[in-house]
Amino acid sequence: MTGPSPETVNEAGQRLAQQITREREARGWSQTTLAARSGVSRAAVSRIERSEMSPTAVTLVRLAGALDLTLAGLLLRAEGHTEHERLCRSGAQHEWRDPQTGYTRRQLFAAPGHPLEAAQVTLPPQQQVTLPAESYAHIQQVVWVVSGTLSLTEHRAPDRTVELSAGDCLGFGTPCDVTFRNASPEPCTYAVLLARRTA
Repeated sequence: MTGPSPETVNEAGQRLAQQITREREARGWSQTTLAARSGVSRAAVSRIERSEMSPTAVTLVRLAGALDLTLAGLLLRAEGHTEHERLCRSGAQHEWRDPQTGYTRRQLFAAPGHPLEAAQVTLPPQQQVTLPAESYAHIQQVVWVVSGTLSLTEHRAPDRTVELSAGDCLGFGTPCDVTFRNASPEPCTYAVLLARRTA
């Protein structure tokens, strides 16, 4: 699969920046408030909203969590998906690329009002990403490795690392920082299946 053109990436980044601004303003928050709630610096929030900086996966997860949205929910709103849609055609599945690691996330399914989400992630060789505990605070998640190998570390006392191969599934436990690492020379593709936690 070829990646999106630079123009598409730029337009998508601008839509995402505009949506973050809309979400913040809808809550009556200043950039300082969003920064404090997300743990992202105010300078970074300002640059992201002005489309001067592309947020990394970690930054985007922190912002989405502060806005009480999943990553998929934020991306879908940025793409203008507001109606309940049960069918998500391949050509309409939004793909986002982390500018820091080259990690790509393709949203297979997510719809407002539906409790389940599914995404496909490709982690390039010799890359890793650590997502903060708050990104798991409101969801239950399962990872299914489609191809390649994945090392997943849950950072709690003590750290717990699980090595996953194609076909392996892992359900997440209590929310904590989690590192996804591909130490192999080949890309690793995995599916993420998640549902909102019930009260």
